Amino acid sequence: MQPQNLTPAAQREVDKAPGWLRWLPGLLVLKNYQPAWLPKDLAAGLVLTTMLVPVGIAYAEASGVPGVYGLYATMVPLLVYALLGPSRILVLGPDSALAAPILAVVLQVSGGDPGRAVMVASMMAIVSGVVCIVMGLLRLGFITELLSKPIRYGYMNGIALTVLVSQLPKLFAISIEDAGPLREMISLGRAILGGETNWYSFAVGAGSLVLILLLKRFERVPGILIAVIVATVAVSMFDLDQNGVKVLGKTPQGLPGFVVPWVSGADLVAILLGGIAVALISFADTSVLSRTFAARTNTRVDPNQEMVGLGAANLAAGFFQGFPISSSASRTPVAEAAGAKTQLTGVVGALAVALLLMFAPNLLQYLPNSALAAVVIAAAIGLFEFADLKRIYRIQQWEFWLSMVCFAAVAVFGAIPGIILAVVLAVIEFLWDGWRPHYAVLGRVEGLRGYHDTKRYPDAERIDGLLLFRWDAPLFFANAELFQARLMEAIDESPTPVRRVVVAAEPVTSVDVTSADMLRELSGILRERGIALHFAEMKDPVRDKLKRFELMEAIGDKNFHPTVGSAVDDYVDKPA
Repeated sequence: MQPQNLTPAAQREVDKAPGWLRWLPGLLVLKNYQPAWLPKDLAAGLVLTTMLVPVGIAYAEASGVPGVYGLYATMVPLLVYALLGPSRILVLGPDSALAAPILAVVLQVSGGDPGRAVMVASMMAIVSGVVCIVMGLLRLGFITELLSKPIRYGYMNGIALTVLVSQLPKLFAISIEDAGPLREMISLGRAILGGETNWYSFAVGAGSLVLILLLKRFERVPGILIAVIVATVAVSMFDLDQNGVKVLGKTPQGLPGFVVPWVSGADLVAILLGGIAVALISFADTSVLSRTFAARTNTRVDPNQEMVGLGAANLAAGFFQGFPISSSASRTPVAEAAGAKTQLTGVVGALAVALLLMFAPNLLQYLPNSALAAVVIAAAIGLFEFADLKRIYRIQQWEFWLSMVCFAAVAVFGAIPGIILAVVLAVIEFLWDGWRPHYAVLGRVEGLRGYHDTKRYPDAERIDGLLLFRWDAPLFFANAELFQARLMEAIDESPTPVRRVVVAAEPVTSVDVTSADMLRELSGILRERGIALHFAEMKDPVRDKLKRFELMEAIGDKNFHPTVGSAVDDYVDKPA
């Protein structure tokens, strides 16, 4: 069942709302709330709660903080996002994709102290929240689109491996020092061969994992909840905690209080970089998931408002003893399938978690850590992407290997360095096509309209004394010298002496100061050789820039033509 979001009339009211009110979409939804939605939101909220509790605890443990803080990081963001989030269906909370970068910083800075670990994670949430809010207010929601699909696959596969490997020691009840996925695997293998495994713990965890994966195919069956209940009952009935199976233990009673997190002597640079990294990951995932559900319900979601909503939720989590959160690709479909209509579903889930903490905090005290590890491992398996990488390898191998580099960086050096490398590679990939773009010398081809690349059509007819040159990229500082070099090479290789150059400039979408100065210099060089420089099909905004750069006098207005055909006709009429 698809959620019914705002009616078209209500959506128009949202679009026309005063500026300040548009930053509080939850109030607008409440204003247009339909009574018929209430029973479904309440029911969906209770169904959602069955996943919020075990998953929140599991991801907290995976992030290096005690399990109860996963419940704090679940309910507070849900309440905040209900007010500030633009999506009517999205569920926020702890996420497996963030576990690895959070854990990397927590282990580095906390020194194994659980109290310090909580403060470090909360500081990361505040950094992440501030970054998202600032980017949203500056309307920079497009930034995450700079990460190409192969690069996203690479770092997500690396994170998935990191998360999976980090949970395997808990499955075997073996303590392993964090040293990166590959080294951890080696240490784990040695420990297993050395007889350090607690097979009771492994049986509980492996059984839970198998049950989760088997039930995953049934969308309406709460496989995680069933596996967690079975594991908890088994540990309690057979006293497996007396046989070395580690359990969650007693949970503190009550709700989280407002705390300004601070860790004296902490590595603030690591916390800052970690917070920025999780901000990028969480918003990239949230924006994709938000757009997906918006498309399914024929509604629009403002990416900048999404960034503000996500940032506010992270900020609130940080001040209420939580840690960085994101959208959930597993809990959101559960809410949708249960019939959720609005964010009231998340509010109901948050209130249910709060009631659990207040009145039944020890309900899960026999929940085994290996079962929680199984929950995280199942989520990590779902993060891997192989099928589409096969397609990418088939159609564009260099982008496949770019993805592999990102994957290897995360796997070898850890989540934070790997993500930083992914961003750097994304920028390089973004610049590469413009840095070394395609260019062509054009000619007439019999039977085809227009002018075409002479390399593809060797028999294309070229007009004596005229060079038609096309540059398939914006002109900017990185490719300005290359443009001049390639154009001069084309002039020197021309079969007849060149008297006029016409640059087919339709693909040139921009120029900067460096490239404008290059054009001024090029015009002078060509003039000394008796060659006139002309342009065809140049876009008006680009011409406006050339005027602003005081370049029109050097080139001349008469040297600009609306089409390549008119430029050729002008040359034929007066070739000098």
